Amino acid sequence: MLAGKVVGSIVSTRKHDKLVGNKFMIVEVVEHMKEGAGQLVAVDNIGAGIGDYVLVAQGSAARKGCAAADAPVDAAIIGIIDDGTGLE
Repeated sequence: MLAGKVVGSIVSTRKHDKLVGNKFMIVEVVEHMKEGAGQLVAVDNIGAGIGDYVLVAQGSAARKGCAAADAPVDAAIIGIIDDGTGLE
């Protein structure tokens, strides 16, 4: 699991059937969480917004986290951080 800040969103009018209704957010991974991670695209079905700090699951945990076990998902926002001392 990683922590990051939502820095943008992606609009996709055509996507895999299992992803219809989900939005995609660009997440800047907190630098000291994972060396060289930079930015990633994560499925968001919990309503995170630009500027929010979030928790991101990757791999099979991401598919479980967004209730899409058979969807092509590699990263999913699974929580919005209310207070994260040391994230910045």
